[in-house]
Amino acid sequence: MTDQPTRLGTGDAAPVFSLPDADGNTVSLADFAGSSVVVYFYPAASTPGCTKQACDFRDSLESLAAAGYQVVGVSPDAPAKLKKFTEAEALTFPLLSDEDHAVAAAYGAWGEKKNYGRTYEGLIRSTVVVDPDGKVAVAQYNVRATGHVAKLRRDLGLDAA
Repeated sequence: MTDQPTRLGTGDAAPVFSLPDADGNTVSLADFAGSSVVVYFYPAASTPGCTKQACDFRDSLESLAAAGYQVVGVSPDAPAKLKKFTEAEALTFPLLSDEDHAVAAAYGAWGEKKNYGRTYEGLIRSTVVVDPDGKVAVAQYNVRATGHVAKLRRDLGLDAA
């Protein structure tokens, strides 16, 4: 087991990334330059909590976009699984495949977890908001799937949907 990951804080430079999306196209943090982007990390596509969280982002996407935020989800799932998830839930924002966990680790979202008395390495449900200059504006770790988007909206000073 590794030690707890180094977490990002407000003002830190956001780690750059280039990952495949559900269609196999490469999406990079640089693609969002000049915009604020919500990068959220979730453990597994098509599981109940991750589906709830993804649908909450989908349902808030228009109001987040109106406030200047784009959304991208990152998980260790393969692109083919992300494609099925995207289609099944009518998701309209990119889901990215981080199969080797390198990006999650760079963002502090991969590390030791405990569940039912078992300790293991895994994805820590996390959200990092990157400002237009590539700096961390908000970093939230160990977030709950249900209600997270509403909390994030409040933390960003947006009206709760």
